Amino acid sequence: MDHTTHAQSHPVHDHGHRVNDSSWRTAISATVHCLTGCAIGEVLGMVLATWWGWSTVPSVALAVGLAFFFGYLLTITSVRRAGLEWAAAIKVALAADTVSILVMEVVDNAVMVTVPGAMNEGLANWVFWAALAFSLAVAFVVTVPVNRAMIARGKGHAVVHEYHH
Repeated sequence: MDHTTHAQSHPVHDHGHRVNDSSWRTAISATVHCLTGCAIGEVLGMVLATWWGWSTVPSVALAVGLAFFFGYLLTITSVRRAGLEWAAAIKVALAADTVSILVMEVVDNAVMVTVPGAMNEGLANWVFWAALAFSLAVAFVVTVPVNRAMIARGKGHAVVHEYHH
């Protein structure tokens, strides 16, 4: 019979938290959540900015603003369903999503503006949509380890976890 304690049977992270597959699953789930809000905001922002004939800088600003709005809205909606009041739900969303959305938006928009012609092609051109899909994929890959590190420290999406059950 193995006499190791539960704590001894799991590797321990520098901050005393167990490092395991579930932390990666949680980080991936949190990043998918973030990606959903960011993608809604990005697509809506780019569609509106293109329709209105805006240049790159205001287009990106609108897309980023809407990405934050929809990212926060998804969290606020879910924790409100769990019974939180508006003020508490807003605080949870800010704590849970700000860093994740920020990282995703910086990476997403940096990739998007560096793809030659992507911002100028317009909505009817496949280059725009391919660049947007690629930029969101890159942002997802970069953001997952950021979310995992935050969750391991009890930050980011970890503050929402108790309301998902």
